[in-house]
Amino acid sequence: MPRLDPAPYRSRKTPKTRGRRPLLIVGAILLLAALGWALAAALEPAFQRTIVITTGADKGIYRGFADRYAPILKREGITLDIRSSAGSIENYQRLRDPDSAYEVGFIQSGTTTPNETDRLQTIAAVSYEPIWVFYRGDATLTRLAQLRGKRVSVGVSGSGLLNVSLVLLAYSGITGDNTTLLEMDAANAYRGLEDGRLDAAFFIGRPDAPMQKTLLNSDLRLMSFAQADALVQKFPALSKIIFPRGSTSIADDLPQADVTLLAATALLVAKETLHPALVYLLLDAAKTVHGGEDYFTPIGTFPNLNTEEFPISDESTRYFKSGRPFLQRYLPFWLASLIERRLLIVLPFMALLVGLLQALPRMVEARIKKRLVVWYREIKSLEDEIWRTRQPTRDQIAQWRDEIESIDAHASQIRIPQRYFQDVYALKQAIGVVRDRIFQVAGKAKE
Repeated sequence: MPRLDPAPYRSRKTPKTRGRRPLLIVGAILLLAALGWALAAALEPAFQRTIVITTGADKGIYRGFADRYAPILKREGITLDIRSSAGSIENYQRLRDPDSAYEVGFIQSGTTTPNETDRLQTIAAVSYEPIWVFYRGDATLTRLAQLRGKRVSVGVSGSGLLNVSLVLLAYSGITGDNTTLLEMDAANAYRGLEDGRLDAAFFIGRPDAPMQKTLLNSDLRLMSFAQADALVQKFPALSKIIFPRGSTSIADDLPQADVTLLAATALLVAKETLHPALVYLLLDAAKTVHGGEDYFTPIGTFPNLNTEEFPISDESTRYFKSGRPFLQRYLPFWLASLIERRLLIVLPFMALLVGLLQALPRMVEARIKKRLVVWYREIKSLEDEIWRTRQPTRDQIAQWRDEIESIDAHASQIRIPQRYFQDVYALKQAIGVVRDRIFQVAGKAKE
């Protein structure tokens, strides 16, 4: 007969079905273990606690900014590792190196030509950096072209001042061919002016910096840039600012007139790899340090995003639009940063875990149903054969009886959870229907 005997059919199918169930359970356990391990690794509190910043000269304006940032960050558990440099250009070179330890630094606007491959971003513009030209002599100087043929200090190598002063002098026709241009730091340039070795010198820094205070209270004269508007038009990285009359001393009326100055902008720049949570902390520190009123700007002017030198950080854009993220406003920094740092990692794992937990019962149920289906197919095959056989022999009827009893015996041995007992009894009911049909056929055969 074409239909397979139930006993051999059972011997082929049952071991295979039984073997897959342990494999399924083992696979599920291994997957859950892997998810658990990955989740534990994701939640490990390995958050960065130190920021390495490159500043400038030890007593310079950038170092002063960093020294004021440090205690603010310390309150949030972050250590600011402050490292000196020659100035803006060296800071830029340090930051653009992806293998360097430097993550944040100050760069003076107009001193670099950024490339897309630098992978740097502006956190904020934090302050004006006035450019001062002090000179000796009785003649009043208002144009850089008047420095032709003189001895002029233009800053030191690696500083932003050197680059800016050379560009400004070049616009006025001043080069090393027609003027003595000397690279000197601020202290040496001041001494050179005092002892007559220099005729003029470029300086950069805030009016309240020690060197600027010394210069402003000396007998040296300060140039007011009569061509400031034209120079800013030529060199957009600079701004025109006014140092008001009497700002140095109201009692002595120093200076005795408003002085027009040019100013670069100090930019707080970071590598793109700096963690977003640290960007927000640096923005808070910058707002605290630079948000007040000063000689040149009203309160709240700095920090800002009025710069196009480097791409603006996405976190900075969000910060100036709506402040710190929700979690950082209401949770301790370490907890908020932990959640933000791991959330995108944890959520997919949680979704996968939930999906797996929901799928496991259905998978188990499908395996159990499949085990029952094997015997339903046998019963249906047997029933079809009975209906097709018009005049069965006694041997056929005997074989049918043996087969239905074998199926019944095997159905009684199926081990499944108690909740599926109703399916076993439904199978037994189907077996009973076919058994009754065999009895009916057997009764007619005797007649």
